[in-house]
Amino acid sequence: MNEMTAKRNRLLAQKVLKGLQSRNMSGYYAETKEEALKQALDLIPTGSVIAMGGATSAWEVGLVEAIKQGDYRFIDRDHTDDKRAAMLAAYDADWFLSGANAITEDGVLVNIDGNANRVSAIAQGPKHVLFVVGMNKVCPDADTAMKRARNVAAPVNAQRFGLNTPCAKTGSCMDCKSPDTICCQFLTTRYSKHPGRIHVILVNEELGF
Repeated sequence: MNEMTAKRNRLLAQKVLKGLQSRNMSGYYAETKEEALKQALDLIPTGSVIAMGGATSAWEVGLVEAIKQGDYRFIDRDHTDDKRAAMLAAYDADWFLSGANAITEDGVLVNIDGNANRVSAIAQGPKHVLFVVGMNKVCPDADTAMKRARNVAAPVNAQRFGLNTPCAKTGSCMDCKSPDTICCQFLTTRYSKHPGRIHVILVNEELGF
């Protein structure tokens, strides 16, 4: 990332943070992955029960590895014989880690899910939800955020999981009803009913998809 883009991101991030605050969500700014990791670990008390959905950004800043190696109880759905039980246990976790498919300049989060375990946990269940979001996910408004989620994040994830969807072949949304589609549930988080539940760390780096 060049310095002019980084400078622009710093200014834009302040607008996003104000938007999050107006929506009863807590926002934080980190210049680097290392700062984002420190901020996340400062937020999550040791001993916490932690679960996660698909959160590539949390992996990229080193948060998942730090939790696995730290004094936490991590619900690891990828290394269990009963994935459904792990997903259900996530609803009672102290913290749920997530990325975002997109976020608007005024603080609205947009996410798409196939199995709905991620978006349902964002909406209800875990005591706290922590998003790690690169500034590459910021969009001017809800319409462009949804378009980003469907035309950028969804095709990349379909390719990543080796799914047989039209977007995996074309690189853009075809509004399909393929059996492999991951665009099953759409969640727009525009306000948090519970203060102190949703936390968003904006990172001045390109993270996730």
